Amino acid sequence: MVCIKAVMHIMDKTVVRVPRRRREHSAEFKQELVARSLQPGVSVAAIAMEHGINANLLFGWRRRHLEAQACPAVQAAVLLPVSIEAPVRAVPLDAPGPAPRTVAGSIEIDIGNARVRLRGAIDEASLRIVLSTLRSVP
Repeated sequence: MVCIKAVMHIMDKTVVRVPRRRREHSAEFKQELVARSLQPGVSVAAIAMEHGINANLLFGWRRRHLEAQACPAVQAAVLLPVSIEAPVRAVPLDAPGPAPRTVAGSIEIDIGNARVRLRGAIDEASLRIVLSTLRSVP
């Protein structure tokens, strides 16, 4: 019979890990890769691999570039000078009359062999137009 002993070592030193820093790419580098990736028939993944970056990173750069192209006014916002002048007094127009009443109903007018029916909410202006039209009919 074979006996196996397990030996455990405890480290007395504290392991210090240095946090990974993100690589920072220049704007020119990003612009060059985005321009190459927008060419017809090229593989975005191949361009990314060729330059040692993740394809998702390049796709993100492309997306931001295309969004900026679609909305140039957002980036090119310009503040204009403004001057405040004394307020101009408003001239009141004729005060409008009371609000017209809108009561649903119907009006029938018999003239000779003709009958005119007005149904629904009939306002005063519409009734005036109908009556003036009827007056002008021989």
